[in-house]
Formats: sequence, C-alpha cells, structure tokens
Amino acid sequence: MANQVEPKLIKALLDKLQQEQFCTLATIDFEYGGPNVSAISWVFAKNEETIYFAVDNRSRIVQNIKANNKVVINLIANESTYSISGNASVKAEKLEGVPLKLALIEVAIKEVRDVMFYGSKIVSEPQYDKTYDKIAATRLDKQVMAAMKNA
Repeated sequence: MANQVEPKLIKALLDKLQQEQFCTLATIDFEYGGPNVSAISWVFAKNEETIYFAVDNRSRIVQNIKANNKVVINLIANESTYSISGNASVKAEKLEGVPLKLALIEVAIKEVRDVMFYGSKIVSEPQYDKTYDKIAATRLDKQVMAAMKNA
C-alpha cells in the first residue's frame, strides 16, 4: 500500500497541532547548503494549510529560512510519522506578548506525506519534560501558544 499524500493537514494532524507539540524541523543550512535538523515544540496549526512556529530570533533556523525558504516538519502522530513540507517565511521578527525575543515563522503547506515504513505503526508518541523551572516553563508555553493563536 502506498503512503498517503495530501495537499494540506488531515483533521487528526490539525487537531494535534492545536497545542505545544514535539516536532523536528529540516531546513537548508545557509552556510554549507546541506540539511539542518532541529527539534522544536512551539508549533501551532493556524488552519489546514498554514503552520506557525516560534524560535529564538537569533536561531540558525531563522537564518536558514531567510536564505532558503524550503522546510520540512516531521511530526509523529496518529500512529504514524508525517513529513509536512512547505515554504517558510518570517512572519514577525519579534512575537508580540512574549517576554523572549522569538521570531514567528509561517509555513505555507505544500504537501503532507505519511512516511511511516510499510507494515508498522507508532505505539508511543515522543514525550519530553522541561528541565528548568516548571512554573516559569508553563507560563511561557501558554504565552507563546496564545501569541501564535492570535497572530
């Protein structure tokens, strides 16, 4: 059976991306032209065709996107693994309503591909724990997600 390919997010992924979510992001490195992969968690699906994410505005991710706007977000959800490709742009150099200097990145989705290998499914999604002040982390997460929802 061939893997599913869609032009936009399916409902299960749209629903999953309404809250902070562990993903990996692939960009093209602006210095050497090869792949660069980063872990991100402040990710929000604005709609079926648009994903926002926030990163430190000094991040290499921002430099990479400014040099080459092609990106892939890898998401483990819905018992599978998805490759969400699209064109990224810096929507805001500084995300309003957040105490940190975070850039807001907008991804216009071009393709959503189920890339799980044949005859398998994900039985446990990745989990992570914030290792700094839990109260401060929760407050910041809420601020960032709210700011992205209102952008």
